[in-house]
Amino acid sequence: MSTAKSTSVLGFVLALGSAASFALSGIFASALMESGWTAGAAVTARISFAALLLLAPTAYMLRGSWQLVRRAWGSILLFGLLAVAGCQLAFFLAVQFIPPSLALLIEFMGPVLLILWSWLRTRISPSFITLLGAALAVLGLVAVSGGVLGSGLHPLGIFFALIAAVGNAAYFAAGAKVDHGIAPLPFVGLGLSVGAVILAIFSITGLLPFTVSSAPGTVAGISLDPWILVTCMVLISTVLAYLLGVAAARRLGATVASFTGYSEPLFGIVWTILLLSVLPTSAQWVGAALIVAGVVTVKVGELRAAGAADPQT
Repeated sequence: MSTAKSTSVLGFVLALGSAASFALSGIFASALMESGWTAGAAVTARISFAALLLLAPTAYMLRGSWQLVRRAWGSILLFGLLAVAGCQLAFFLAVQFIPPSLALLIEFMGPVLLILWSWLRTRISPSFITLLGAALAVLGLVAVSGGVLGSGLHPLGIFFALIAAVGNAAYFAAGAKVDHGIAPLPFVGLGLSVGAVILAIFSITGLLPFTVSSAPGTVAGISLDPWILVTCMVLISTVLAYLLGVAAARRLGATVASFTGYSEPLFGIVWTILLLSVLPTSAQWVGAALIVAGVVTVKVGELRAAGAADPQT
């Protein structure tokens, strides 16, 4: 297997691991909210503790090379402001006005926004195959999310969900950049720190409702202490998920990595079956197949475009 192919395979494995880890956050967060936590408290705890956990290894890995941070401050700010705090906060605000499934559907339009942004920036239109893959993935996400586009279209809900979509796109765009020379772990650590500060400000000022509870939450029929749930959410669904996602984006590129992120709702189905014993609908199974087909089609489109640009490969 060539180096390029092995890198691509590893990138897909990392991206799928990231999506699987992110998908567990809904299970942990739902258990916390059912026990009395607000969504704002759950997301602030999630990002803040993750940032603290990565603080020491981030400082260690950046020793003697803080000039890289000065060079990459724009990407770090973009990641922390939009991909972490903005995406999380905007989604929380969106679900106050529209159904969570519809908010998730709009948020995951991020990869489509990446294609449009690249189109506008380079003035080079995507290939028909890439656009077809995008359409298939979006249709699949509609089916998986169960979003009903004809109801609950509150303007503020749509507005906040679109901001979440921008954050989703920024996550892959900023994560894919490698020219600053910062490794994935310290890059994620710095970005989470920026996001934690922003969420803490919103929580302290009361703009983000912040209530915690000592009551246990339930996962897979097991009663768990809330801080066990927080620990799982921080370690698995935040630190591990962001690290794997950034590493994948650097191997696959922003566009392919972002469409691979569409597998997150698929893993959401898997975790729902395994942990909550809730079976998906027929439409969700069809949606899962469409998402996989869309991701493969986008990758084929990128490979064909790369081959056309470099006939020697």
